[in-house]
Amino acid sequence: MKTITIKPRRNQCQKPQGWLGRIFLWNMNSRHSRVTDWGLSHVDIEKQYTILDVGCGGGRTLSKLAAEAIEGRVYGVDHSEESVATSQKTNAKWTAMGRVEIRLGSVSQLPFADEMFDLVTAVETHFWWSNLQQDMREISRVLKVGGKLVLIAEVYKGASSTMSRLIEKHAPKTGLVLLDVQEHRELFANAGFSQIEITTQPEKGWICAVGTKAPVS
Repeated sequence: MKTITIKPRRNQCQKPQGWLGRIFLWNMNSRHSRVTDWGLSHVDIEKQYTILDVGCGGGRTLSKLAAEAIEGRVYGVDHSEESVATSQKTNAKWTAMGRVEIRLGSVSQLPFADEMFDLVTAVETHFWWSNLQQDMREISRVLKVGGKLVLIAEVYKGASSTMSRLIEKHAPKTGLVLLDVQEHRELFANAGFSQIEITTQPEKGWICAVGTKAPVS
């Protein structure tokens, strides 16, 4: 009889694969919708913007961004082939219109030109990045001067929600790198961002960090 192997839960969260990964992705589309809406409310999205969503997962955020940037173009990138395929299905209407494009790639080496984007978003993903500081600089590379990066998550170090405390306790075992509010601020500053704004809802564990790419002095 053929043996069926199911990969650990944390691996599916980090890089969805196979039928189980597809289930996770559709669940993420639903579960992360509210925190995404809350986070995006902290940035202005102009109708002509060119936008990148890093770690686009199931693609729900791409749909939200495309609905706002009605004269612009929205790109998604993810290192999971399953995520790319699911995002394409989620955004079939937008991709057919030429409004959304999804690529396979890593935050550590983004497949985009320098200073291409007005806005970069990352929802429920930056705590998985292999080299936070280096990856922030890579995002800065593809951002226009004056462009914004927004990191959104439903868990951060020091939050008072039960889920946040539980995930923080087990973070060393799962590979997540959780930051507190000040560490988020330092992350942006060290990558050359200015006008850094951190908003939290500690009782929910939600955090939204926004920074503006500063001109090179």
